[in-house]
Amino acid sequence: MSKGIQSEKKSAYAQAGVNIDVKMNAVGSIKEMVAATKTQAVIGNIGAFGGLHKVPTGKDEILVASTDGVGTKLKVAAMMNKHDTVGQDIVNHCVNDILVQGALPLFFMDYIGTAKVDPVVFKSVVSGLCKACKENHMALLGGETAEMPGLYPAGEYDLVGTIVGHVKKSQLITGKSIRAGDMIIGFPSGGLQTNGFSLARRVIFDLCQYSWQDKLPGTNQTFGDALLAVHKSFLKPVAKLLERKIKISGMAHITGGGFPDNIPRVLPKAVNAEIDRASWEVPTIFKFIENQGKVDRDEMYRVFNMGIGFVVIIPKNQMTKATNILKAQHQPYHVIGVIRKGKGIVTYKN
Repeated sequence: MSKGIQSEKKSAYAQAGVNIDVKMNAVGSIKEMVAATKTQAVIGNIGAFGGLHKVPTGKDEILVASTDGVGTKLKVAAMMNKHDTVGQDIVNHCVNDILVQGALPLFFMDYIGTAKVDPVVFKSVVSGLCKACKENHMALLGGETAEMPGLYPAGEYDLVGTIVGHVKKSQLITGKSIRAGDMIIGFPSGGLQTNGFSLARRVIFDLCQYSWQDKLPGTNQTFGDALLAVHKSFLKPVAKLLERKIKISGMAHITGGGFPDNIPRVLPKAVNAEIDRASWEVPTIFKFIENQGKVDRDEMYRVFNMGIGFVVIIPKNQMTKATNILKAQHQPYHVIGVIRKGKGIVTYKN
């Protein structure tokens, strides 16, 4: 009798849109991938109600945490039926967010919400999460997969991640040491990263009526590939600068809000960041959106990264040593500006 009731309840839930067996089988299928991200500080295995991780032992060690999502870049992933890169996007985005303060990653946790778990899509997303976690030397410690028909549109999902890292309190980078005369180094982005996709999709697909399979004019790249370009992690070059004792005054991850909203987050009120917009070549995808969408240039620099994904601010006397380290790491960079006396804002030279 009880077995019949259990079976009937499961069947009713499945008819309402949630199949527990499909979800649990999907979760089981990714355990080996997730286990491959395990670091020496991880305690226990995936599947418990909470992930376990050793606390850094340094007496002045502090934890740094951040959470974020991929946004409407997921619409492009669904359009192309390509889901492995968005997993990399969210991990790398979160790594860069805590890296700004000098923190190195410890572990990552994800949330995937959907109307109905598609095991193939689910495994593809998690494969991207695992790939990026391993590349950033941290564990995928756990996560949540939620089926909620009626809340999410059929065939779509949301992807959110939380990262925890660590830094010695004495080595925390806040930007308060930024002074007039410091130089601004920019690391090239791979594309839009994870911001501005609502505007990009409106211009490309709605106004211009292109498909994701069409070539971006002036390139050999499709619009889909240009839009799904992976959000880069800048952990490796920044970690090397810190390891070699380069004095970093401040850093900024160029995400939503672009230059004028992100760089001032680390600027003292007595200085401005003067950006020379002629110091790097803006990638074609941004030029297309600006021209075809008739978007004001200053708005472009607030919505998009315009080809600069991460900014490092260092004293002028550290420049030679810093750029030599970056060259040895094969890390592309541009000297994109200078710190001037001011009032805590971004200004443009060109």
